[in-house]
Amino acid sequence: MGSQRELVEALTSQGFGVTQATVSRDITELGLLKVPRADGPTYAAPEDVAGAPAAPSDDRLRRILADVPVRVGRSGLILVLTGTPGTASVVAQAIDESTLREQEGTLAGDNTLLVLFADEAAPGTLARSIPGGAGVARPQPAMTHRHPGGPSRT
Repeated sequence: MGSQRELVEALTSQGFGVTQATVSRDITELGLLKVPRADGPTYAAPEDVAGAPAAPSDDRLRRILADVPVRVGRSGLILVLTGTPGTASVVAQAIDESTLREQEGTLAGDNTLLVLFADEAAPGTLARSIPGGAGVARPQPAMTHRHPGGPSRT
């Protein structure tokens, strides 16, 4: 079907009571895209246009972390991964495509990547999967600093 009018006519001939307005809303709600084909435009589901997404896998993340030296730090609910220039977005995408689901999201610069978490224990799962990251799996206790003549601060 290349147009909403054609779809309305086909559905009406099958006994469905539809209008162009209801078909238009249904197309929007379903997220259908109008795509060019050899025999004219047609509506298709996004997954039919782009192909089915690959199942989440940790293989790519493991390969990248084996090839890219990454330093791992932690600040509260954030893991800070620092690699060589130009590698942060590759590592971020591999994390996003992995089976790891504890993270809220990733933010990549050139060589530094922030992995954001909502749960205090969650950063440890990712940190332990990175060579050298096990030491930052647990948050460090706050240090108390004493200043001469002043109260202690945490």
